[in-house]
Amino acid sequence: MVRELNKNNKKGSPSVTAFIGAVITLIGGFFLSYNYIQAKTVYAFDYMSNVFYNGREIVEVLEEEDAIDPIEDIEIEGEVTNEYIGYLTIPKINFMKGFLDKRSTENDVEKNILVVNGSNYPDVERGNLIIAGHSGTGWKAFFNELYQLQAGDVAYVDYKGKRYVYGITNIYTQPKTGKLAIYRNYDVNTLTLITCTNNDSTTQTIYIAELVRIEG
Repeated sequence: MVRELNKNNKKGSPSVTAFIGAVITLIGGFFLSYNYIQAKTVYAFDYMSNVFYNGREIVEVLEEEDAIDPIEDIEIEGEVTNEYIGYLTIPKINFMKGFLDKRSTENDVEKNILVVNGSNYPDVERGNLIIAGHSGTGWKAFFNELYQLQAGDVAYVDYKGKRYVYGITNIYTQPKTGKLAIYRNYDVNTLTLITCTNNDSTTQTIYIAELVRIEG
């Protein structure tokens, strides 16, 4: 009887092995299908991202650890200066701070409010002056109070003897990905302010202001 049981067990072993093999095959097939689906999902996401950003103004967003290199800029003639070339004033939050030539080594978010590479100065028709600054704590958190601003609030830019008066028209947030899309009216002069979102380290807030008038 003992020999008969052993014989039966030996006959059953191939069935167990086949069952285990089938399970392994199914698991392998699942993971292959999953990886394929994931790859297609990533491709679709990348495609939609490209469509989303196509035709919109893209600027690099500077994280705290990023460094700024001096750049060439055909908008400004003459030597580069480390002196302020203009001032940004926001009465509602009692803010006034100078900004520098984009080519200046002091045009650094770790030292000042930063005129972002690719933006324009206020006297460029239909241009967009993009300024980024830190918020949070510490002496360099120049834009810490921007969260108080609302649509309709006013900002001034003094540049080359004239005062450019802007009114905020839109405020929105985007994830910190290294780039952002700026939504603005390309038929008017614009001031764009960028900083970290108040009490949220994963997003940044963008303030869009349109030119109302020029004084002086």
